[in-house]
Amino acid sequence: MKENDVSSYDILRRIDNPAEIKRLNEEELELLAAQIRHRIIDVVSRSGGHLASSLGVVELTIALNYAFNFPEDKIVWDVGHQCYAHKILTGRNERFETLRQADGVSGFPRRCESEYDAFDTGHAGTSISAALGMASARDHHKKDHKVIAVIGDGSMTSGLAFEGLNQAGVSKSNLTVVLNDNKMSISHNVGALSQHLNRIITGRWYTRMREEFNQVFKTVMGGQITHFAKRVEEAVKGVIVPGKLFEDLGFKYIGPIEGHETSYLIETFEAVKQLKGPKLVHVITTKGKGYGPAEKKSHAFHGVSPFHQETGVSRKKSKNPTYTSVFADTLVELAGEDEKIIGITAAMPEGTGLLNFAEKFPDRFYDVGIAEEHATTFAAGLATEGMKPVVAIYSTFLQRAFDQILHDVCLMNLNVTFAIDRAGIVGEDGATHQGLFDISFLRSIPNMVMMAPKDEGELRRMLKTAISHRGPAAIRYPRGVAEGVKLPKVIQSLPVGKGELLTDGTDILIIAIGTSVNQAVPTAQTLLDEGYNPAVINARFIKPLDEELITRMASKCGLVLTVEEGVLAGGFGSAVMELFERRNVTDVTLKRIGIEDMFVQHGAQSAKRKEHGLDTESVTRTAREFLRLHGKKPHPVTGGVIDSEKKAVGFHSG
Repeated sequence: MKENDVSSYDILRRIDNPAEIKRLNEEELELLAAQIRHRIIDVVSRSGGHLASSLGVVELTIALNYAFNFPEDKIVWDVGHQCYAHKILTGRNERFETLRQADGVSGFPRRCESEYDAFDTGHAGTSISAALGMASARDHHKKDHKVIAVIGDGSMTSGLAFEGLNQAGVSKSNLTVVLNDNKMSISHNVGALSQHLNRIITGRWYTRMREEFNQVFKTVMGGQITHFAKRVEEAVKGVIVPGKLFEDLGFKYIGPIEGHETSYLIETFEAVKQLKGPKLVHVITTKGKGYGPAEKKSHAFHGVSPFHQETGVSRKKSKNPTYTSVFADTLVELAGEDEKIIGITAAMPEGTGLLNFAEKFPDRFYDVGIAEEHATTFAAGLATEGMKPVVAIYSTFLQRAFDQILHDVCLMNLNVTFAIDRAGIVGEDGATHQGLFDISFLRSIPNMVMMAPKDEGELRRMLKTAISHRGPAAIRYPRGVAEGVKLPKVIQSLPVGKGELLTDGTDILIIAIGTSVNQAVPTAQTLLDEGYNPAVINARFIKPLDEELITRMASKCGLVLTVEEGVLAGGFGSAVMELFERRNVTDVTLKRIGIEDMFVQHGAQSAKRKEHGLDTESVTRTAREFLRLHGKKPHPVTGGVIDSEKKAVGFHSG
């Protein structure tokens, strides 16, 4: 979009709260929509974020804020990645430049950020249940404000969404569900007919007339003819109205309606407000609306890093591959050798890197939609019949399938591999998306084998190890660019439960897991330069631990420092502590580095690592203080350079 397409920000700058939208005429509302789009594109091109989804709901957001009385009325945005226009219209336009930055505007709704954000969201399918809870509380308090849930068609594949619909339909509570459908294609003729029908259906005159008509038939003709008339009505509506399912669930269905005509959306919502009970308004939108590159490739512009507005090309370039792409390429390579390997994703073939797998092995690829629980149990079923399913899911979303992992996979010791992408600190997406809990909840489950690679070379080896292992296995790997190590052509499995001694020493043992090894190694080099004699273990396995290596080196050094990018409660360091207790290792002192008992907020990955003491400088400082606290002093050494690619490099006192 060009600057002259939107004239200026004059109208947008006048909007500090939704009440001011109601003063605008139809032409001004359309200009407001254009200016909001321009603002979103401008900021997201520099900050990154969820672009296509937010561009698709601009008119819808304006209409909702026009027709309803927020924040007295309540709105819950499912997932919440489409809330940028909502934030701009509810007093956060001036701060929108800080989107997804530390202490800036969050990329998702947050109750602590604004009274207009009624519920914190970040995972799909939660809006209907949460909104129904709010509506039920309102009813208990004898109040009459409106409650709206806005949910996308993708989120409707979530079982939780249907659980909410199931209760809402029988509750008769005054709840409005807006189904934002950005995938269905509707011709102009169908759309025009739909709009005409819905002007009648949502009108108070038509509603009253239909109720009186039914009452007359019941009184004069008896219940039998009324039942017959009802069946005729349902049969006709089942043919011409696509909302029969929702009506069967107890909702008044309105739609589908055009989602980019602000005045008509306002008219519809004003009419819907007069209807009692649960209603579902089906709105058709275009993902990425108003920005050519995003409209053409909406999936590519769902979540984006900073990009050039003119072309849509990312500003960030790296010669190294991402961990996601290495996983994806390796899975394709292994699947070419083993026809039993199956790829499964929960509505994220792009994000998890499985598109290439889907193209090469279409009969062995399954996208189950936003249904992580189903994906897990589906994989379990495949495994009972000798297949080798690989379930690729982001760490934050895998949390939703805990029961299925425990009950349907691990209890039967089935050969299911979990490829856990975005593990650790994710960054700008914030508290709802940080992948910090997978170690804690997975290592507690019997039969589970869990690994984390220090680089992409180990990721390849671990994937082969997991698939070959007879039982459940999980590999956690981070978001972002890999280390750039040379990848051997032949993929060799790792012996399960065996760690790697990177440097031998006597003063302090640093045990790191995953990419935290890349902080531990330079920490050890600095300590070596300062006259200490450090040892470093790349644990590789979170479960089972390499008990012999860890206990032997711990007793040798006396001081043990664990480093992990995950929560400390029940994490990797806790596993080491439990090992010492189990093996009665009493001659060591242990200190753990990881995430304390808190939720990590949004901000750049590097900044968050520093804030929580996980960057190299912080780990080095903690190790140095730990040594000094326990009376370890620097001493002359023969020296050397620590090489993480070699094992057991010795450094001895001079």
